[in-house]
Amino acid sequence: MSAPGSGPATAAPGTRRRPSRHLVRVIAVVASCLAVLAAAVVVGVRALGQEPTVTLLANWTGGDAGHFRDAVIAPFEHEHHIHVDYQGSSAESQVLSADVEAGTPPDVVVLTGPGELADYAGRGQLFPVEDLVPEGAFGTSWATPLHGHVYWFPLKADVKSIVWYPGRTGDRQLRQAGGRPDQWCLGMGSGATSGWPGTDWVEDILLQQSGPGIYQRWARGLLPWQSKEVERAWRTWGELVGAGKSPDLVARALKTEYQDASQLVARRPRQCTLEHQASFVRAYQPWKDAHGSYKPSSELIPGAAARNTWEVSGDLVALLHDTPQARQLIRHLASTDAQRAWNAEESGFSVHTGAQPTAGSDGSWHRSLAGTLLDPEAVHCFDASDAMPPPVRDAFAQATIDFLADPRHLDDLLKNLDSLSSNEELTWVPSVCDRRT
Repeated sequence: MSAPGSGPATAAPGTRRRPSRHLVRVIAVVASCLAVLAAAVVVGVRALGQEPTVTLLANWTGGDAGHFRDAVIAPFEHEHHIHVDYQGSSAESQVLSADVEAGTPPDVVVLTGPGELADYAGRGQLFPVEDLVPEGAFGTSWATPLHGHVYWFPLKADVKSIVWYPGRTGDRQLRQAGGRPDQWCLGMGSGATSGWPGTDWVEDILLQQSGPGIYQRWARGLLPWQSKEVERAWRTWGELVGAGKSPDLVARALKTEYQDASQLVARRPRQCTLEHQASFVRAYQPWKDAHGSYKPSSELIPGAAARNTWEVSGDLVALLHDTPQARQLIRHLASTDAQRAWNAEESGFSVHTGAQPTAGSDGSWHRSLAGTLLDPEAVHCFDASDAMPPPVRDAFAQATIDFLADPRHLDDLLKNLDSLSSNEELTWVPSVCDRRT
């Protein structure tokens, strides 16, 4: 209330004076100017370097990138007053390589491959992060020591040793479908990284047929590609998906992008029944519509002898610039809160010991897969191609495409992979499985 005798005359009791049109215009103009000024101040502060900035490169785009910004990055920026300059790219390996070559790498990177990160660590491009990660938060298969230090840890994880199928499909139907190449949904396309769905197949078959000991030796470059175990895995995959047998079927697999393979389930009549794919595929609409369920791949892979043994993958965080703001971001990404926030929308799973996931919107499968990743009695082996040095990884992916088109060249493909793997300058990850084998 104004003091008596000050300001304009008051309105009659019970009424409210409407501000003049001129006053409304003045207020609107002032408000607009203040908004512009506030935005300019923010831009100016960042431009002058008064607000610390940390650059982050990852492979998430679209909805995943939006969720990552909202659930993980925004709380960090609000709490620490550090701006995160995020770049998402589906070709992040190529982007990172070019940035490193130009001398302008990001401060923090999230990559799927420990093999690629080991290569950067071997060249002195990464900084240790063991003092930034809570002790005991991650197992050694996820935060693998290298040269006496830990250079990466997972932000999200997925299970790969699984086969998806439409709900209410009986066991007999599944076994019958598993023996028919046309019933496997397979898409080999993925831009610059095409072929990786084939590497997942070969890796998982080797793991389930020959066990984690053989798998780990091979993933570390200690078992030849021309060994009987590895060759058997390739030929088993060829028989399952019809490599070289049906031109139409092979053409379908080679022309289909991996993320579109599940679309074949939704067609009428249905074009396939089974998909060997990581746990993230359950979020795809065709599998949601089909009430997708899954079985361990060991139940459908011929000659599988391993039990409770799983191929897994993860998005791994690493530090390229040791700045205070980058270290603060690393601490945040390794925290229980950030790990739990990223998992809240079922974009993936956390293997952080303190970030147990909630049931989610589809509790049964979500709890089951989360339990598989955290099961202390299970054997978890990291995706072998992701753990291999980049030149070997890339040649492996290309070889699966060549083999699918014409399996008669398998001997030459394996011989070439052995030749590449023998390069003594390559850096191999010391372990990929979380239990000694």
